Amino acid sequence: MTTSHRRCTDPSAVFASACLALVLLGATAAAASPQALIDDPSRPDAFYCEQRKLGTWFYCSRPRPKEDVKPPLPSASPVPAETATQRMEKITAELRELKARAILDPSPENITAYIRFQREQLDRSSLFSDVWQRAIWQDPDLDYTQLRPVSTLGKRQWLDQRKLDRDAVLNSLKDRYGLFYFFAQGCAPCGIMSPILKSVADSHRIPVMAVSTDGGPSDVFPRYVVDSGQRERMGLDSKVTPAIVLFDSRTRRAIPIGYGVLAADELMDRIFTLVATEAGRDY
Repeated sequence: MTTSHRRCTDPSAVFASACLALVLLGATAAAASPQALIDDPSRPDAFYCEQRKLGTWFYCSRPRPKEDVKPPLPSASPVPAETATQRMEKITAELRELKARAILDPSPENITAYIRFQREQLDRSSLFSDVWQRAIWQDPDLDYTQLRPVSTLGKRQWLDQRKLDRDAVLNSLKDRYGLFYFFAQGCAPCGIMSPILKSVADSHRIPVMAVSTDGGPSDVFPRYVVDSGQRERMGLDSKVTPAIVLFDSRTRRAIPIGYGVLAADELMDRIFTLVATEAGRDY
């Protein structure tokens, strides 16, 4: 038994509290022995930190060493996906290479490789054409034949309706439009074009002003005038005859219809197209 324990056996009450304090101090000292602190330096002092609760000022809350945080490794950039255009270019380049190889070295292996690869692309083209046709059949907005039929019956109906629309437009021209016809007496095509133009103009009552560029007369248009600058004033640079110009009396605008010999149907179609249809809508 130690000295402190012997003293504590004294019955005197004076030493009772002192003995108790010595026992507690001895236990605390044993608990916070230097060896324990050496073994675990992060362990707080039991007397000051647990009993006295002095806190941070006595290093009870010891800072923990910072862990080495390694920066994240840069992630590899994703490889961009191959585009359809790039795939097409690769296929075209491979086909050309196989063809050139088969021509320069026409061995059975090279020719077979070229034929097989070419057939694969032909099958792909056939599939594309088939799906294209099916899509058009199922969507009338994509079907061009709705605007311009190609079947025999559909084309006949379209032409009949077109003729009715054309005749209606030409019959309405007489109040606003007139035709200037530039001809020459020594012009052989003018002898062919003059009766055609007169027939179209008479059937739709379109007035015609015949203008002789060389001063010679016309058997078809006896009431002609000699060119005194009308052609230049209309902006016609070409001297080709015959020349037919539609003149808009409301806007004072000259609309060249054509040069040379034109069939009657072609002449009427041109007048109808230039007067009654919008560019890019009737084709």
